[in-house]
Parts: sequence; C-alpha cells; structure tokens
Amino acid sequence: MISLAHAQAAAPAAPGFTQFLPLIIIFILFWFMLIRPQMKRAKEQKKMLAELAKGDEIITASGQVGKIAKIGEQFISLEIADGVITHVQKQSIQTLLPKGTIKGL
Repeated sequence: MISLAHAQAAAPAAPGFTQFLPLIIIFILFWFMLIRPQMKRAKEQKKMLAELAKGDEIITASGQVGKIAKIGEQFISLEIADGVITHVQKQSIQTLLPKGTIKGL
C-alpha cells in the first residue's frame, strides 16, 4: 500500500516538469542569443573607454569624427578640425579609429 501511494504521488510531478521545459529552453536561448552578447559588448566598450589616450582618433555616437585633445574623468575635448575643439561625454564615444584615418577623410 505504501509503495502504491508513492507511485501515485510521483506520477503528477513528471507532467509538471514537462510543462516548464519549453520555458526553460526559451530562457536558455534568450540568455545565449541576447543577454550574453550584450554583456560582452558592454565589457569591450568599458575597456576601450578606459584605454583612451590623447591623440586617439574616435567617432562619437552622434557621428562626429575627431582627435582627442584632452581627457577628463567624465568628458573629453575632441578636436574636430584645426583649432576647433568640442567637449563630449566619454560615454558617447562609439568607435576607436586606427591612427591616420582622419587624414584620409
């Protein structure tokens, strides 16, 4: 009798798990296809911002291309033309360009 009671109690547990299996699979796919790559890009962006130096050529999120004239903690001075300097937030830097790219534009 006791073994029959255990068998009946164990039987409903299996269908319950199978109902959650699709949700678990969707979460795993969501993690590997969206969350993980976004975290990787954020880590690379943070590393790039930490390694910026005076004279680096960059592109901002708004599309300005220029050379770093001065670096502060939150802002940088960006020379977009000879003698024309603008101030932008560090977080708005999108891409670090290879040296000499601005001369080719």
